[in-house]
Amino acid sequence: MAQQQLIANNQEGAEIYHGESICKQKSHELLAEINLPKGLLPLNDLVEVGYNRATGFVWLKQKKRTEHKFRSIGRNVSYNTEVTAFVEDRRMRRLTGVKSKELLIWVSISDIYTDAPDSKKITFANSTGLARSFPISAFELDEN
Repeated sequence: MAQQQLIANNQEGAEIYHGESICKQKSHELLAEINLPKGLLPLNDLVEVGYNRATGFVWLKQKKRTEHKFRSIGRNVSYNTEVTAFVEDRRMRRLTGVKSKELLIWVSISDIYTDAPDSKKITFANSTGLARSFPISAFELDEN
């Protein structure tokens, strides 16, 4: 419910898109705009994407929860029906709706960032301060 309230609070003045193809396109454009790899959010069946440029708040809604395996790093990631974040250049913070499987447990991801424009690594952190970095190339959009 907190996510829905956060979305409602940030809807005024936001760009909001509906429909799978335009939502997928806008999610890729957003990731490119904030200098993160376009394959970072491999979401299908998107029904709504919203972006409030004034606050940096973004939300993505999909029909059902999705799991994706990033094969080059051997990681499973789960995306809830609603994914939210505050975005800025090379960073997504206060992220909700994204979990990564570590050994046998799912760990919530709260921050995704790169340190420099030419960085070859992308870092994923959780709210406890634990972080792990991977090659950015593992999250580039697979055009196949």
